[in-house]
Amino acid sequence: MAMHPRRNRVTPFGRIEAVPARGQLMGNRGDLHDGHGAIARDWKVKRWIACRLTHPRGILATFDTPGRYTPLFFADEPTALAAGHRPCAECRREDYEAYREGWTLAFAERPSADAMDNALHAARLSANGGKITFEARLGDLPDGVMVTLPDAPKAPSLLWQGRLHPWTHEAYDAPMPAAAGAACRVLTPMPSVAVLQVLRASKTLPWPGFAGPRF
Repeated sequence: MAMHPRRNRVTPFGRIEAVPARGQLMGNRGDLHDGHGAIARDWKVKRWIACRLTHPRGILATFDTPGRYTPLFFADEPTALAAGHRPCAECRREDYEAYREGWTLAFAERPSADAMDNALHAARLSANGGKITFEARLGDLPDGVMVTLPDAPKAPSLLWQGRLHPWTHEAYDAPMPAAAGAACRVLTPMPSVAVLQVLRASKTLPWPGFAGPRF
């Protein structure tokens, strides 16, 4: 009997879909299940995190279990950031601290996890639950952000090393030139864009676990 994929793969728009593709990161938004084990909501808590696939203490994720967090999966770190997540402080402590340091540099204040989660939540979802985006020019953005172009508003692309890489759950398609003056709509929430901006300015990877796109 054919197995149907669970609905637990996240797009750069933050939507949760059922696809067979594997992910490089796991994360959660709290318990999204109803009493029958089906996903019934898009989020429950403001702490949207991106975790390692394997827990350092050997803790196993539970699937389709009401009352437990719902495991979600991301193709890579840029996808998780675009969806509105941040590195987990428990299983990815070094990455979390680097993200937090970038936040401190960007906003001149060392934040708590709650402060970052509150700011990210305000920047990723509108009052009616829709995804918040903003307009920018490609040349003003750092590597690692996800964008859409005016002629393809439903097709996310990763900005990376001067090119746009069209996103899919499985892999990125052939890259296209990224004209610095081209207008785009940014999917990555503004606080994470600011973090990437200041960390990229140091000419280093944003944090140790930031693997970049899965080429």
